[in-house]
Amino acid sequence: GIDNQAPHIGGPIGNALGPSDLDIQAVEVVPGTASALYGLNAINGLANFSTRNPFSSEGLSVQQKTGINHVNDPNSGAKAYSETSVRFAKVLAPKLAFKINGTYLRGYDWIAHDLTDINPNGNSTTGLFGPDNPARDPVNGYGNESSDRSTLLLGGKSYAVARTGYNEEAVTSYDLRTLKGDVALHYKLAAAAELTYTYRVASFDNVYQRANRFRLQGYLLQQHALQLSGPVVQARAYFTQENTGQSYNLRSAAENIDRSFKPDAAWNQDYTTAWNTATAGGQSVAQAHASARLAADAGRYQPGTPAFDQKLKDLENINNWDQGAALRVRAHLA
Repeated sequence: GIDNQAPHIGGPIGNALGPSDLDIQAVEVVPGTASALYGLNAINGLANFSTRNPFSSEGLSVQQKTGINHVNDPNSGAKAYSETSVRFAKVLAPKLAFKINGTYLRGYDWIAHDLTDINPNGNSTTGLFGPDNPARDPVNGYGNESSDRSTLLLGGKSYAVARTGYNEEAVTSYDLRTLKGDVALHYKLAAAAELTYTYRVASFDNVYQRANRFRLQGYLLQQHALQLSGPVVQARAYFTQENTGQSYNLRSAAENIDRSFKPDAAWNQDYTTAWNTATAGGQSVAQAHASARLAADAGRYQPGTPAFDQKLKDLENINNWDQGAALRVRAHLA
C-alpha cells in the first residue's frame, strides 16, 4: 500500500525497498490501471506486497539462497549468487509488537554485450557496411552514438564517421550488492484497529537501465511510513529519501573518456590526415578508414590500464554529462 519508487529515478529499483521473502504474507498483482486505490503512478498496474504481522507471526526465521549463473558464459565464466535473509518478530505486550528484517545479496549481473550495429546504413551511399562502416554504433557500445559522429569530406565524398567508443563492460562493474533492512512497531488501538510505524533502508550497487544505462553504486534509499488500519478507515503517510551515492552514466563515461584523450575536432583532423595518406599510398577506401581510425586513436586510453581506470574514476565525480558522468542527486518524496 506504500509507493516504494526512488523519487528521482521515478520507479522502484528492483525490490530494494520491498520486503524480504521471509516477511511476505501475500502478493496481489494488478495488471491494469489501479490509480483509484493506489494513486496516479499505478496507471500501468502494480504488485502489492502484504507483509506478515508480528502479532500473528512471531519468532526467528532465516533463509539462505545460493546459486551459480554465467555457466558457459565466455564473457565471464561461472559466478556465485548468494542471498541471506533474517526475520525476527516478537509481541512485547498485548497491544505492542515489533519485527526486524534484514537481507544481504551478492551476485554478478548479466553482461550487456550486444554488438549489433544500430546504424548499419550510416554510409550506405558509399557502399561501406558491416565492419567497414566507419559510423558503426553497437547496441552496447558507448561513445559512438549520433552525438559522437561527424560528417567528413574525404576524397570528394562525405562519410559519416563515429568516435571509436568503448564496450559497456569496459566502463562498468557487474558486481551486485544489496543490503536492506526494515523495522516496524505495531500498536493495537482496538481489537480491529492498528497503528504501524515502519522504517526501511537499502544500500546497493547494480546496473540500471532507462534511456541510458547507469552504474548505481553506494546508492541509498530510506523510507518512513505511518499506517492506520481499521474496519472503516485506512490511512497512510510516508516519506522517501534518495541519495544516488557514487553512481554514474555509462554512456557519458565512454564519451568523455574519448574526449579527454582527444577533442572531436582534433580527432577528426587526425583521421582526415591519415585517411588522405592511406589512399595516396594505394589503400582501398575501406582499408584507409581502418588505417585512419588506428592513427587517430593512437595513445587512446585502453581498458584495464591504470590510466584508463583513473580517468574513469575522475569522470565519475564530475556531475556534468558534457564533461563527466556522475549522477549526483538527493531527492525526497512524500
